[in-house]
Amino acid sequence: MSKGFYTVPVPVNEPVKNYAPGSAERIAVKAMLTELRSKELDIPMYIDGKEVRSNDKVRIAPPHDHKHTLGYFHKSNKDHVKQAIDAALAAKPKWEALAWEHRASIFLKAAELIAGPYRAKLNAATMLGQSKNAFQAEIDASCELVDFLRFNVQYMTEIYKQQPPVAGTGFGVWNRVEQRPLEGFIYALTPFNFTAIAGNLPTACAMMGNVVVWKPSNTQVYAANVLMEIFMKAGIPDGVINLVYPSGPDAADVVFSHPDFAGIHFTGSTEVFQNIWKTIGNNIHMFKTYPRIVGETGGKDFIIAHKSADPKILATALSRGAFEYQGQKCSAASRAYIPDNIWEEVKQLVLADLKSFKIGPTEDFTNFINAVIDEKSFDKLAKYIDAAKNDKDVEIIAGGNYDKSKGWFIEPTIIAAKDPKYVTMCEELFGPVLTLHVYDAEKFEETLKIVDSTSIYALTGAIIAQDRYAIEYATKALRNAAGNFYINDKCTGAVVGQQPFGGARGSGTNDKAGAMVNLLRWVSPRTIKETLVPPTDYRYPFLIAD
Repeated sequence: MSKGFYTVPVPVNEPVKNYAPGSAERIAVKAMLTELRSKELDIPMYIDGKEVRSNDKVRIAPPHDHKHTLGYFHKSNKDHVKQAIDAALAAKPKWEALAWEHRASIFLKAAELIAGPYRAKLNAATMLGQSKNAFQAEIDASCELVDFLRFNVQYMTEIYKQQPPVAGTGFGVWNRVEQRPLEGFIYALTPFNFTAIAGNLPTACAMMGNVVVWKPSNTQVYAANVLMEIFMKAGIPDGVINLVYPSGPDAADVVFSHPDFAGIHFTGSTEVFQNIWKTIGNNIHMFKTYPRIVGETGGKDFIIAHKSADPKILATALSRGAFEYQGQKCSAASRAYIPDNIWEEVKQLVLADLKSFKIGPTEDFTNFINAVIDEKSFDKLAKYIDAAKNDKDVEIIAGGNYDKSKGWFIEPTIIAAKDPKYVTMCEELFGPVLTLHVYDAEKFEETLKIVDSTSIYALTGAIIAQDRYAIEYATKALRNAAGNFYINDKCTGAVVGQQPFGGARGSGTNDKAGAMVNLLRWVSPRTIKETLVPPTDYRYPFLIAD
């Protein structure tokens, strides 16, 4: 770390482009979509800055057009994971010794590349590979990742500036803190649903001087390949971030038994994260240090309305919160509690919204709903919908249809459950299925207790109300039910630098992506005390005789 500090650009949130007809961004991304669809990519691993290929290739197709081939990626085996770890450890000495401002420059350049010349390519890759519409891809793939990179540089400088105050009455002691990268390598395990998360998890660690082995979800490899192209063009040195595509078990066997494993940065399912934690605990004697375990996991996110809620505000929060990006957000509104005094009006408003939704491929910009990520997700959602159709205690009041002939299309579905503990009120589905419970408007406080106790998760939640006393009461009553809590808004859409994101309980370690607290997890402080004029006699004054 450099002893000097330089002024870094003060970050501001990247403006979101609207992709209106005739706009430059719409023209650019449409042209890129056509270009990417016209070719089949051969996507390698990236180990020590080199392209690495295997004999085992996996086909990539758009979720909304699964008969079309976008390309193939080269699947990794255990040897490739070992090579990636070796490359990371070999790169570590020079990388951690590099002055912080030079590390910062690389990631600031990456942000500029994404905001500028790579914007259309990264968005188009996300639209094709993950079936996100143009606006959702813009918010995620471009704007949020640009924000992560820029704000994390700011947080990094603030961390390095933090030094202990001088204690005592003189200047005989100089106390200082050195923030060291972790001793070993970091494993970044990233999800399919947010390209920004796939970019943030490895770069947040690398920014603080760590080296990384990065495994993206197989269903996000298409855009991950573009991210790696950007990072390399920005100047990331060979071996600092190594991109591989092994199976989960193969990666776990190698990573979690390696003595230099120093930490994991994870976003994914609660079940997978709990298994990882258990494996790390069982292997704790193998590691040189206690690994940092940072994870953002599942959610069964809620919206609860008070009897004073504005029905239009509530209906919009439900329609957007539950169905944008097909509900494939860990923050998506998945369960709702609606008082009976406004239910009929809210119902009609939401049904009108759903009736207006267009469903289809992302290349048609008039489609609000696209495909779920893959056949496994499709089949899971179809199973829950079919079970609801056959359950006399619930009613499907909208949707309930699905079709996989061309793409993995699930119609936005609303289930009304008499029992607030019905299975789809409790279990994470990760799709365009909203389950709601209509409650007695005079039993708001009792219903808050149900909200708090229904789920193992605690990621996001929202209260919709005009009554300020009700808002305050709900905010306090649900203080442990959500790491991100929204008042009179949908429970999605956290913005870097404004709402640091993360949850507790079964939703993760709450290390808040997009905040300084996350970067602090990737350093190990060393306190240094220097005595300027040391004593030369062991005797303390109390030893002197009267």
